[in-house]
Amino acid sequence: MTIEGPRSILVSGAPRPIGAYSQAVVTAPGARLVFTAGQIGLDPKTGEVVPGGVGEETGQALRNVAAVLAGASLSLADVVKATVFLADMGDFQAMNEVYGRHFPESPPARSTIAAAGLPRGARVEIEVVAAAPGA
Repeated sequence: MTIEGPRSILVSGAPRPIGAYSQAVVTAPGARLVFTAGQIGLDPKTGEVVPGGVGEETGQALRNVAAVLAGASLSLADVVKATVFLADMGDFQAMNEVYGRHFPESPPARSTIAAAGLPRGARVEIEVVAAAPGA
């Protein structure tokens, strides 16, 4: 019997890690959970935070999360838990409005946390746990 351990995911459709971490890690077959690193609103083509504020950053962060999940053959529909970090809790409503559009049915469990600072001066960072169907 061969048991594969966790494996890292690196996709071109999301920004490359800017530190010593993986975009995501997939657990061994059987459990098949995917844990993503936090994604901010970086445009993967320019490497810059998208302009326009927390709403635009939230949308880009979620597109980045979706690209990473696609590298594990999953989508936002497979997300079971999300953690959102906000530089300012005053941005909660704007973030929540955009976030809700990406999870229209059966949204995942979510925690939202105020963070004293986020990478690259971002206003929002999102990390998720996703489960493969049947996991």
